[in-house]
Amino acid sequence: MRRASALLAILLLGACTARSAGLPTLDVGGATAIDRMFQAAVDKGEIPGVVAAVTNKDRILYLKAFGKQDVARSIPMSTDTLFRIASMTKPVTSVGIMMLYEEGKLRLDDPAGDYLPAYRGRDVIATFNERDATYTTRPATGEITLRHLLTHTSGLSYPFASHTVLAIQTKTGKDPRELPLLFDPGTKWNYSPATGVLGDIVAKLSGQSLEEWDQARIFRPLGMVDTTYTPAPEKAARLATIHQREETGLVENPNPPQYTPDVRGDGGLVSTASDYVAFVQMFLNEGSWHGRQLLKPDTVRLMTSNQIGSVVVDTMPAALPRRSAPFPFGAGEDKFGLGFQITVTDGTRIHERGAGSYTWAGINNTHFWVDPKNGIGVVILTQVLPFYNATSMDVIKRFERLIYENLR
Repeated sequence: MRRASALLAILLLGACTARSAGLPTLDVGGATAIDRMFQAAVDKGEIPGVVAAVTNKDRILYLKAFGKQDVARSIPMSTDTLFRIASMTKPVTSVGIMMLYEEGKLRLDDPAGDYLPAYRGRDVIATFNERDATYTTRPATGEITLRHLLTHTSGLSYPFASHTVLAIQTKTGKDPRELPLLFDPGTKWNYSPATGVLGDIVAKLSGQSLEEWDQARIFRPLGMVDTTYTPAPEKAARLATIHQREETGLVENPNPPQYTPDVRGDGGLVSTASDYVAFVQMFLNEGSWHGRQLLKPDTVRLMTSNQIGSVVVDTMPAALPRRSAPFPFGAGEDKFGLGFQITVTDGTRIHERGAGSYTWAGINNTHFWVDPKNGIGVVILTQVLPFYNATSMDVIKRFERLIYENLR
């Protein structure tokens, strides 16, 4: 068995060690209840397969796989299955930016245009005609800064998260990052390709590709041996297929004969649950992992605290319903840090994550959160579209409640 299987072998030892050290654990009955829930979800056709993990800062408490990695070929899901984690790439890129920040190579309130001139002096959409996607613009009240890019308050947007951007892109064929801004930078929150801009800045300042930078500075130090933009053919063979949820049920899209890399700061990585757990553990340990210091504790606290002031995370519309339902949970209340949505409402009474938890997700319904109040991190990986569809999110919420009901 590969690396993740070795991790499974130490679960019981890890639980005992954690208990003696006063760290949170998941009781045996809770793990069994989670097993039953996931197996039932697969059996009922709610999800084709899943790999899920729960960890404290030192040990994995739960790591299991259910269902199929490839239904048509009857390949079972494994804890070593690779997933397209899409926008779970964004926190990785944000860490890269914060490493450059610690080295004094950039400041958070620097204009993005100082590094990439194409983002200097961007206009804002002043009027928009829904009938023909014509629009007028005006000068923005200020420049897009790196902080705006990290917090999704730049005014950029994805087409699937904005009817306006979708209409203009459909008409013009332009990249969303080339379009005028939806609002003045810093005044609203809107999910966007901003982290892709940050990835370009990492590459420019480091003189390396994102793959080279991430491998040298993040993945190898964390032992993330399977996380990459460019999986070798033998690893790509472990890639889960993506399913589309239709009215008639789940429809599988076979993997292509050859995997085509997509290297961007805002998406494109493939990873495993156990690899991403290491990334989560680094945050639970305030920037360190098994003696390796990747970020300073003060930097982690900066990244995971409110950086948008009185602005709140807004509900993103389903501009492309086959791609995404409205999202995210916590909209209207939650805040955003430097790369993470921050939970405002404490979930203790309903067996959910604590206030101050921070999270993000990938469009194929890969999700993670870090809960410093309760001392745990959670990773749940599926490959089902649309993002935030009700069935997938119900499974994730059931998982969340079973974790907190059985956390000791």
